[in-house]
Amino acid sequence: MLENYVRKGEDFLMLKAARIMAAAVSVWAVFIVLEIAAIAADAEAPSCGGFGGGGGSSAGAEGGGGMMGLMFPLAIFVVIFYFFIIRPQKKRQKQQDNLISGVSKGDQIVTIGGFFGTVHEVKDDGFVIELAKDIRVKILKSAVSTKIQKPAQAEDK
Repeated sequence: MLENYVRKGEDFLMLKAARIMAAAVSVWAVFIVLEIAAIAADAEAPSCGGFGGGGGSSAGAEGGGGMMGLMFPLAIFVVIFYFFIIRPQKKRQKQQDNLISGVSKGDQIVTIGGFFGTVHEVKDDGFVIELAKDIRVKILKSAVSTKIQKPAQAEDK
C-alpha cells in the first residue's frame, strides 16, 4: 500500500516536471519572437549611406549574436529536460532491473496486472508463477511490479 503512495508521488513529480518544461518552452518561444522582431526592426532601419559603406558590416555582427542568444535558452531547455525527465526515468529503470534480477524461486511477487503469486520457476525471458494450488502462469520479467517481502526478511531490516 505504501508503494501506491510512492507512485503517486512520482506521478506528481512528473507532472511538476512537465509544467516546468512547458514554462521553459513558453519563455523560449517568447524570446525567439522578440529576437525575430529585433532582427526585423534592424533590417528595416535605413543604413547610414556614408562613403565608407560601413552600414552593412554591423548587421552581420548582430546576426551572429542573435543566433547565440537563441542557443542559450535551448541549452537551458536541454538541461531542464535531462534533470526532470531523463535522469529520473533512468533511475526508475535501474530500480526495476535490480528488482527483476533479485527475484528467485519461492519469492512472492505482484504483477503489473495485480496478480499475487509465488515464483515457481525462473526462465530466461520470464517467470512461471503459481497463482493458486496447481495454477501456474508464465509471465514476462517486465510484468513484475513488486516483490513482497517475507515477514522474516522485513524484521531483519
